[in-house]
Amino acid sequence: MLKQRFARVVLRDLRHRRVPQQGSLWNQPLTQAHVWQARFYDFVVYTKKKRMEKLGYMHRNPVERGLVLEPEQWGWSSFRHYACDERGPVLVDEPLRADMKVHALPQNDSSAA
Repeated sequence: MLKQRFARVVLRDLRHRRVPQQGSLWNQPLTQAHVWQARFYDFVVYTKKKRMEKLGYMHRNPVERGLVLEPEQWGWSSFRHYACDERGPVLVDEPLRADMKVHALPQNDSSAA
């Protein structure tokens, strides 16, 4: 739903505010009305088999891209959580308590008047 709303706003604005001097965001004509690439879509993972498939893809992706030699070397990965039961920068199944910092408002000094 979020992606649909975003695409509608972007496409509507582009249609109404076409400036010939400004470059286009897409190589294809705007009449095709696509913002997101067709091969990327979101879905809910219901089965353990599909979950393992997707986790494996995510963990291997930095290796496939040549960014690291082993999945555990990628700092922003949940690999070490699953493989070594280590906590890292990517939290998995951990509820985070929202801490709201409240700053004191400056006091209005009415005695200085």
